[in-house]
Amino acid sequence: MRFTKILMLACIALFSLQTLAQTEKITNELVWYSREFSPDYVSGIRSMNDGKHYTSLKRVDGKMAVVKYAYKSGDEVGTVVSSEDIFTQGDRQIENYTFSKDEKQMLIATEVESIYRHSTKANYFVHNLEDGTTRPLADSEKGKQRLAEFSPDGTKVAFVRGNNLFVYELDTKQELQITIDGEMNKIINGATDWVYEEEFAIDKGFYWSPESDRIAFYKFDEGHVKEFQMALYNGLYPEQYKFKYPKAGERNSIVLIYIHDLNAETTKLVDSGEKTDIYYPRIKWTESNDGLAIMRMNRHQNHLEFLVTDLSKEQPFALSTSKFYDETSETYIEINDNLIFLEDGNGFLWNSMMDGYNHIYHFGMDGKVKKQLTKGEWDVIAFEGFDHDDETVYYTSAEVSPMEKHLYSADLKGKKKKLSEESGYNSATFSNTYDYYINYHTSASTPYHITLHNSKGKEIRVLEDNSALKGRLKKYDLSEKEFFSFENREVTSLNCWMIKPPNFDETKEYPVYVSIYGGPGSNTVKDSWGGSNYFYHQLLAQEGYIVVSCDPRGTMYRGREFNHSTYLQLGKLETQDFIDFAKYLGGQDYIDSERIGMQGWSYGGYMTSLAMTKGADYFKMGIAVAPVTNWRYYDTIYTERFMRTPQENADGYDDNSPINHVEKLEGAYLLVHGSADDNVHYQNSMEMINALVEANKEFDFFVYPNKNHGIYGGKTRWHLFNKMLEFTKANL
Repeated sequence: MRFTKILMLACIALFSLQTLAQTEKITNELVWYSREFSPDYVSGIRSMNDGKHYTSLKRVDGKMAVVKYAYKSGDEVGTVVSSEDIFTQGDRQIENYTFSKDEKQMLIATEVESIYRHSTKANYFVHNLEDGTTRPLADSEKGKQRLAEFSPDGTKVAFVRGNNLFVYELDTKQELQITIDGEMNKIINGATDWVYEEEFAIDKGFYWSPESDRIAFYKFDEGHVKEFQMALYNGLYPEQYKFKYPKAGERNSIVLIYIHDLNAETTKLVDSGEKTDIYYPRIKWTESNDGLAIMRMNRHQNHLEFLVTDLSKEQPFALSTSKFYDETSETYIEINDNLIFLEDGNGFLWNSMMDGYNHIYHFGMDGKVKKQLTKGEWDVIAFEGFDHDDETVYYTSAEVSPMEKHLYSADLKGKKKKLSEESGYNSATFSNTYDYYINYHTSASTPYHITLHNSKGKEIRVLEDNSALKGRLKKYDLSEKEFFSFENREVTSLNCWMIKPPNFDETKEYPVYVSIYGGPGSNTVKDSWGGSNYFYHQLLAQEGYIVVSCDPRGTMYRGREFNHSTYLQLGKLETQDFIDFAKYLGGQDYIDSERIGMQGWSYGGYMTSLAMTKGADYFKMGIAVAPVTNWRYYDTIYTERFMRTPQENADGYDDNSPINHVEKLEGAYLLVHGSADDNVHYQNSMEMINALVEANKEFDFFVYPNKNHGIYGGKTRWHLFNKMLEFTKANL
């Protein structure tokens, strides 16, 4: 009897401990500073030529090493090279690497420095895997190098230094300078300017021909582009950093394309037309050593042409081009890396919205459609690869739902197969031979589940299941993310999600925190793992807030009519949708309609600022981080894609700029910016402050010195989200 009583007491105690363990509180320190909620990931994988092995960077005995693995088994085959092998002195580490095409040599990058979003510079070394020797790519006293790349035959390396293009011959150890006029904030050779890097997502501006005897490269003349400057607070006197940034309606760089012939030692201009106020978002060699393909796009970005050279013909001066594809739109055309040339002159693959949805087409070299490979009222999201041997394209799409992303294959006859099985978000990286792919799957409630598959979709093994993270999450009382939809004033159904507080009581009224982005190119409502933001939302839920999000008109994966509906009027329809969303939420019995707040970053900060002004009757609190406050302050390529120029569309710019509506502000408004934001300039917040002060409106403001658009580093995010949390608790 006594034993039974003791056992019962032990069970009660154990249950109490388990209950206590499951109700630990989430804190901003756990979310933004510790690694408590960080998932394990499989990254940095480089497929080997045989398609059966891959390499990855791994720390071995305190030094970074390139380690080789077998796809099928996951076994470590051996170390390709270690930092200890290459750098016999100092603390240098392998930070990045690439193989030559024959995998006999490696380019090793160390002491890497970021420039902007994609661009970096580093000290490069050439490591010979056959004899084990290592040598610097260039004299480090001349400055770090950018974009170093082997020629296809492995005999040379091209790189950019000081805005000039160079070629290093590995046999002769000679450095050849291809251009001589490179100059900071004036001429760029072989790389791209700020706006191409940010909005066309390319910082590399040179391309080897298939036979390694020619290099095509961009030349940017920034001479007439106006400079933007920002103070960097690094010493007794702030440093003024200056760079060229073309704002909407202002002059862009003049861009020219050249081809350097290493055998003839000549550099010739490619004749791509007389217009200079034009874009060349991509250049790419075809399957032919004589054919350089050039994408040409007008400034409105609604007319796209593909041009090609024929270098087999003797051309003493400018190299002529001919057009092989032409596409127009009443709105705009998105640019990507999905142009794939087929072998034996069998045309090319490209995706287009010509039928109202983003789909993959097989074109002949005459520009005519040979076959539409995908079709339906859904969008292709991304190309994942093309197997030339099987003539099979692998892609992800929103066919199941705009909130999900699934992997498919399709051949040139249009026969397709769904490869991903689990609901949620899927993406893939393929081996060079397409024998294998690694699938990265998440859902709203599931961190990364990473698996290896064969090309038919059969799972071979699990690479990472994040069981450790799943175990840690059991300590916290996490609420389910619920997906739902509502109809706006135009009776258009909009996708949303909601996280309710633990122990939610439908008889009570709760305040609502609306987390949004709301702009082109990104959805917040998707069945995928939300990372740190997800846990911050769970923290808010534990504080008693209902957290919600909504994708308004103008967001992705619902076809051209929905996606392009905001054309020429960014902010107008989205604000209407968020006002309608607030009305819908306020109509729910369990929501306090007088306590609805909003928070967003970048475009989300723009939407928050509009909601707090044009929608002041519906939102009690708003937090705008790094917001655009007037599209006149933002760059040419992004802004004009959706708005045309201010000279053409002044009302479109002004009617939906928050600085022009500050007199309507009624609720609590927090404005946050990084002073070194090269993307959405600090100027946006300065002008917003001027307007608020002139309107005699109270607001809160915080600046993070020397922080860019991401506002991160050290304890910065922890500090920022503490500030946002305290502001929310005080005002919502």
